[in-house]
Amino acid sequence: MDNLAKHIKLQFPEYLQLMRINKPIGIFLLLWPTLWALWVAAEGVPHVLNLVIFVLGVVFMRSAGCVINDYADRDFDLHVRRTQDRPLTSGRVTTKEALLLFATLVFTSFVLVLFTNLETIYMSCGALFLAALYPFMKRYTYFPQVFLGAAFAWAVPMAFTAETQSVSEVTWLLYAATLLWTIAYDTQYAMVDREDDLKIGIKSTAILFGDMDNIAIISLQVLTLCTLLLAANQLSAGIFFYLGLLAATGFFVYQYTLTQHRDRDMCFKAFLNNHWVGASIFTGIFIDYLVR
Repeated sequence: MDNLAKHIKLQFPEYLQLMRINKPIGIFLLLWPTLWALWVAAEGVPHVLNLVIFVLGVVFMRSAGCVINDYADRDFDLHVRRTQDRPLTSGRVTTKEALLLFATLVFTSFVLVLFTNLETIYMSCGALFLAALYPFMKRYTYFPQVFLGAAFAWAVPMAFTAETQSVSEVTWLLYAATLLWTIAYDTQYAMVDREDDLKIGIKSTAILFGDMDNIAIISLQVLTLCTLLLAANQLSAGIFFYLGLLAATGFFVYQYTLTQHRDRDMCFKAFLNNHWVGASIFTGIFIDYLVR
């Protein structure tokens, strides 16, 4: 037991890196739609316990997703410039350790869900299925970004069932917006690795869209905004909700200026900028309910 504790202590920094705690962008991109849903479902006053559960759940499930993704891609990552030195690929963490870490994170997330209600517990099974399925999709389909979007967006109906024990039309509008937005920004992310992915046979929407990649991303972003406008209309939202969407529009325009020449570093910068898209939309929702 002492040897195991020492081993875990020594490996802990590697586990954190495998979970990408040092790169929290994924946490934020999953967190913002979750907060949108919690605030809308609770009409601006989410239960404190639900807020804690979902914030921690975002951290644990995003970390679990990173671990299982690296496990699935451990052989491919050797041939991609950006991922060659990841803990699992380089051998600093074993496959057994990775699977145990994944199981621990998923179990911890499930324990959190047990403090909600039966409807949310049932919904969590869908979240686990999508999170485990996504990493393997890039082998078989050009739409792994769609599966990632479905997994990230699943937090939306879970937030609604946690707060209201039901889902509504607005729930699915927010789900659709999150799905579309995720496909857009993960296509930007895939543009970074496109040359390497083509060499090793990995599929992505960036490869599928080819020279139409920027047009496809803009179309997805426009659809995201239109879907959120429909949600705002359903909610009889005030001016601040719309101002949040206007700010998000500005960030989308900025992202196009970064990706238009398909420079690898600029595409990654555009991907990172989506943090501010999610934050601006949440800020609009938060202030809108605050002033009602």
